[in-house]
Amino acid sequence: MTEFAHGLTTGAVARRLGVAPTTLRSWDRRYGIGPAAREDGRHRRWTPEDVAVLHEMCRLTSSGIPPAEAARAALAGPAPAPPAPPAPPAEGEPLPRPARRPGSGNGLPLGAVRQECRGLGRAAVRLDAWAVDDMLASVIAQYGLVTAWEEVMAPTLHAVGRKWETSGDRYVEVEHLLSWHVSSALRRAAGPPPSGSRAGVPPVLLACVPGEQHTLALEALAAGLAELGLPTLMFGPAVPPEALDQAVRRTGPAAVVLWSQARSTANPPLARHVADTVWGVRGARARPAVLPAGPGWAGQSFAPGTLRPGGLRDALALLRGLCDAVAAGQS
Repeated sequence: MTEFAHGLTTGAVARRLGVAPTTLRSWDRRYGIGPAAREDGRHRRWTPEDVAVLHEMCRLTSSGIPPAEAARAALAGPAPAPPAPPAPPAEGEPLPRPARRPGSGNGLPLGAVRQECRGLGRAAVRLDAWAVDDMLASVIAQYGLVTAWEEVMAPTLHAVGRKWETSGDRYVEVEHLLSWHVSSALRRAAGPPPSGSRAGVPPVLLACVPGEQHTLALEALAAGLAELGLPTLMFGPAVPPEALDQAVRRTGPAAVVLWSQARSTANPPLARHVADTVWGVRGARARPAVLPAGPGWAGQSFAPGTLRPGGLRDALALLRGLCDAVAAGQS
């Protein structure tokens, strides 16, 4: 192939494999998995054979093999060729059940997704925290927060969650590591709370319904609102009804986003109660817009006019419009 005419750079190989360039340099330094040639004696140039070794290293580490052991196996050469396929069955005989590929159960069920999802998933399975951080920062910088969340972070998180659910007690550590680093990346993207923007606009209150512990989608929403310069109050997981009621009455928010990940946590009576909460002096009463967000609310019935966002991009557009309307009414 022409792209290998002079060898690939480390950056090009990293993009092909979905790993961080520093991971490749670390493997070279620690385990001797490096390019056969270096341009001018310094710059790494990877040949097809070098990349094949890296592919094997990635496959082995993604299956849970420790890096040092995986490096020895990758450097030892490819595994024996698989046996020739069996002859087709005679007419009338049932088709044989396909054999399970060794290690096939260790991959993440990602389906048709961006290549960055596969790289992020492999780094998470390897428990390569540095690579996970590097990839998250890269996709946010390259695609923006909304696309990074909807097309890279969320699909990878869902795939890890499905893998955990179908693998007994395995992969819990992968989900915890990935969730923590996604949360950290979202908070870095949000930056400090906006100070002088949208003066006088009431905040958007973000809370998980009682019993709901999943906060990452709300953290993505908080980061997106920060990019828009909209004030937010994040109350996090499993907010008790009494605490939510007091927060609404004390802050007079422009909107309240109630997150529910599972149907078992969706609480329509609580949503109706929040929507009916009023404050202010007689003749100038106000009440918040309530946005039930998350898959847990699917199939629930709501009062006319209830806003039900379909995703992060939709939620940001709805909340921006609500805050703009409140600001216009106060001017």
